[in-house]
Amino acid sequence: MAGIYGDITKVMTTGASEKTSKGLGVKGVEASHKLAESDLKRVDQYKSMITKVAKEKQIDPAIVAGIISRESRAGLLLKDGWGDNHNGFGLMQVDKNAHPDYKKPWNGEEHIRQGVDILISFIKQIQDKFPSWSKENQLKGGIAAYNLGVKNIKTLEGMDVKSSGDDYSSDVVARAQWFNSHGY
Repeated sequence: MAGIYGDITKVMTTGASEKTSKGLGVKGVEASHKLAESDLKRVDQYKSMITKVAKEKQIDPAIVAGIISRESRAGLLLKDGWGDNHNGFGLMQVDKNAHPDYKKPWNGEEHIRQGVDILISFIKQIQDKFPSWSKENQLKGGIAAYNLGVKNIKTLEGMDVKSSGDDYSSDVVARAQWFNSHGY
């Protein structure tokens, strides 16, 4: 399902950087797809919640799955729901400093809804900041802003500079495209 914020299957991406794909033996889109595939069973545990929230918020569930895969490896990287040196909470790694009202439980529907609301807020801010960008580029910019914040998105070509792995939106997009072609 393409959401109202753009069609994830039409977003250009280079996939995972060498830093993100270290040890996989592949890089780029192939590495992102491999990472998404390795997370599929864990992500599938949350599929009904992801799908419900995505439908309610009119965003492609594959994007939510892609963020969950990237942020927490669908919970694999978390300890008691926490990651990022105890700064990120839950499947979608809501930053406790920016969002002290993070929703519990870490793997529940309210948490996913909060993460999606944050993402949509970023997409809308990117739409306002870059009205001439295509819907798909605004979507990718919003995904980048989920990691970096809107103020750090300055150009289309450089939107992943200084993001985690210098590839955040490119990796999430490639993972989301994989999830899109695998039932999300």
